[in-house]
Amino acid sequence: MSSGPTPRDAAEAAQAWADEWARAWPAADVEALCALYAPDARFHSQSLRDHESPRSYVKRVFAEQSRAECRFGTPIVSGDRAAIDWWGVIEDRDGGLETVAGTSLLRFGADGRVLEQRDAWGSAPGRVDAPHWAPRA
Repeated sequence: MSSGPTPRDAAEAAQAWADEWARAWPAADVEALCALYAPDARFHSQSLRDHESPRSYVKRVFAEQSRAECRFGTPIVSGDRAAIDWWGVIEDRDGGLETVAGTSLLRFGADGRVLEQRDAWGSAPGRVDAPHWAPRA
């Protein structure tokens, strides 16, 4: 027997993750996002960086933003893992804009919380329109 979620549970957990990030990122809601992760979750915001806790990551990046807009694609799920595309435009404290887009690779525990997250992403100065897969909010 597997200790991970069933495919249906993983699909539900992945969609809940995307929905909560879509709501909490613009609101800079650290606590809501931290609730999505197991206490010992490993988080890599880029493959070549060391891991950090989800709390440390979101506190750091939210402190740099004054406003954010984001969208998430439909999760692709296999077993206890999911891949979710995302796009966002971040306004910093000085009014500068940066567009970021990437994919989060997630592994879920039996309780539906994220055990591991690895992100691959890129950025561009200014606003770049959302890709075709990013539905309007």
